[in-house]
Amino acid sequence: MSNELIINSTQSGGRVALLKDKNLVEYHQDSGGERFKVGDIYLGTVKKIVPGLNAAFIEIGHEKDAFLHYLDLGPQFSTLQKFAILSQRGKFTNGKLDKFRNEPDINKHGKFGQVTAKGNKILVQIAKEPISTKGPRLTCELSLAGRYLILVPFGKGVNISKRIIKSEERKRLQRLVTSIKPENFGVIIRTAAEGKDVASLDTDLRQLVRNWEEGVSRMPSVKPNTKIIGEMSTVSALLRDVLNESYDNIWVDDKDIFDEIRSYIRTIAPTREKILKLYQNKVKIFENFGIEKQIKSAFGKSVSIKGGGYLIIEHTEAMHVIDVNSGNKSNREEDQEATALSVNIEAAKEIARQLRLRDMGGIIVIDFIDMRKMENRKEIQNVMKVAMEDDRSKNTVLPLSKFGLMQITRQRVRPEVNIATRESCPACNGTGKVTATILVSDQIEKNLNYLLEQQNESKLVMVVHPYLSAYFTKGIISQRMKWFLKYRKWVEIIPDSALSIMEYSILNKNGEEIELQ
Repeated sequence: MSNELIINSTQSGGRVALLKDKNLVEYHQDSGGERFKVGDIYLGTVKKIVPGLNAAFIEIGHEKDAFLHYLDLGPQFSTLQKFAILSQRGKFTNGKLDKFRNEPDINKHGKFGQVTAKGNKILVQIAKEPISTKGPRLTCELSLAGRYLILVPFGKGVNISKRIIKSEERKRLQRLVTSIKPENFGVIIRTAAEGKDVASLDTDLRQLVRNWEEGVSRMPSVKPNTKIIGEMSTVSALLRDVLNESYDNIWVDDKDIFDEIRSYIRTIAPTREKILKLYQNKVKIFENFGIEKQIKSAFGKSVSIKGGGYLIIEHTEAMHVIDVNSGNKSNREEDQEATALSVNIEAAKEIARQLRLRDMGGIIVIDFIDMRKMENRKEIQNVMKVAMEDDRSKNTVLPLSKFGLMQITRQRVRPEVNIATRESCPACNGTGKVTATILVSDQIEKNLNYLLEQQNESKLVMVVHPYLSAYFTKGIISQRMKWFLKYRKWVEIIPDSALSIMEYSILNKNGEEIELQ
């Protein structure tokens, strides 16, 4: 089984695709301009306390005030407040906590107004990014995530991921991390730490402590509603969380990002540096790996299932609803129960992929095709659980009801990935009337004639829809060959399925797009 990470740099940020056996299983967009990421730590201002909710709205610079519930303050909130005040006054700026005296834990059944007041400055961390019309969701239980460990300022003890099952390994990690952790910090050992030596764990821990100390050192000079410690970029965070021995290649199409990732991999996994490769082909990287086509086919309302059948995916304010349909597969099998089981198994696998791909969260209700036998319904639940094992988001899969409905809850901390797969006609802008598509080749020919003869361009690259690419390049004497015989200049043609059939662009020898009339 091959795993590949494909990173595409764009003017507006970047796109990251995770492929498993050439199939797209995760897709991330990093606009570069996103200010609020899960894990960012801010110095916020208490804007309004709402006693009825036992919560407060905190100003951190977003257009919508962020939400902080009393239960998310954490037992060490008084200690955190004291530390924040002293740090702002310049009395505690090195970030070391070994000599810092903690305050008593707050009452877990207390009220928000009892522990802080309107206008106070508090340290908060983003737990959920802004979604829809809602502002960010916050927590005061601060943590800094590394590759193997999570550092928890003012935390207590060492906790270990439940996914590390072996008792001997848990004891080993507990002993090692307890011996190296700084005083007055808690540590959570991540699943990736399994089997790692003390040197790797110590390096990771030192980096996290350094990030904390650098953030605290800025406290006296920062203004309210300012970021103190920022989470790393989408690409780096993804590498930190998913990079392991199963990855075969990481492809990057930008030299600067390539150098940045290479430097980061040398820090977290120097033995894996050889899998990082710079993509230099003229065909766009997502086009070359077939990702553009998969994106178009995977993000629509209707999604085909392997072997027949299809899904209908609907989104409401409260939940996501997925309907499983057999399509024409029901015409090919005589046993209705066997047909339902076959379609439902493939549907369960595709739904698990879709949840991860679109980053759908909250409550998901799936209407599977009805099955009479209890063992078949149980098998579908087992298939779904196995398919969801690779999902890094916390999830719960409930058994099918007698009506064939399955409920899944999946942690949501970021907005759902939503890509429009229906294209507006570039010629009519949705009016429904276009210039005859057969004339697009004539338009291209006129532009080429102008550029090659009147502008005397020496080398041109034309990016077109795959249908047009085939039209211009196939045949004994292709259209492109006719252009060469006419102009004595070769035109390179690159197919791009992200374009509609009426769209095309022409690049000069420097790779710059030529503005056409």
